[in-house]
Amino acid sequence: MAQQETDERTSIDDEGFVVDTEDCEARETAYRERGTSRPITVVGNPVLHKECEDVTEFGDDLARLIDDMFASQRTAEGVGLAANQIGVDLKVFVYDCPDDEGVRHVGAVCNPVLEELAPEERVLDDSNEGCLSVPTAYASLARPDYAVVRGQDAQGNPIKVRGTGYFARCLQHETDHLYGYLYIDRLSKRDRKDALRQMAEGTPRYETVPND
Repeated sequence: MAQQETDERTSIDDEGFVVDTEDCEARETAYRERGTSRPITVVGNPVLHKECEDVTEFGDDLARLIDDMFASQRTAEGVGLAANQIGVDLKVFVYDCPDDEGVRHVGAVCNPVLEELAPEERVLDDSNEGCLSVPTAYASLARPDYAVVRGQDAQGNPIKVRGTGYFARCLQHETDHLYGYLYIDRLSKRDRKDALRQMAEGTPRYETVPND
């Protein structure tokens, strides 16, 4: 049965934000069990280095893609996954990510746009970051510890998602992907080179798509 026929409309709180902390296990399991895991594209694959196409059709194909993305994310043991990381040129990402308080967040966002923070809201967190598309590599990268993303849910309804700490980093990281940026593109030349060296020396724990 198609996702849009079984899922209820996205719940919204009093401030207009998605309620993504309820029934996380059941929702993630349902997505994942309907989906099929796909291999992960890695740095150098052209689909990762350009802006993705907007989602314009909110039907069965999108529902199946989101299911596959949750299945792929679980196989790769990730906390977020953008569509181009499984080779699909569409602006959609999924997440199953804790914040710094350990609260789990599960959801999907289509056509995300990251809100610009006011200067007084920009508190940088200089933590380690990694990426399924740069397997086995990590580097320190400063990002704001609060993020708000506006977009649409799987049915095309307007939504906004907010995150703090690690989850804020996830929202920024996945939105970057859909506009053609990997986290290593935000590093210094030296740190980027080091991350690529780590990747070359490591062995991914999940299936990847070889670059031609």
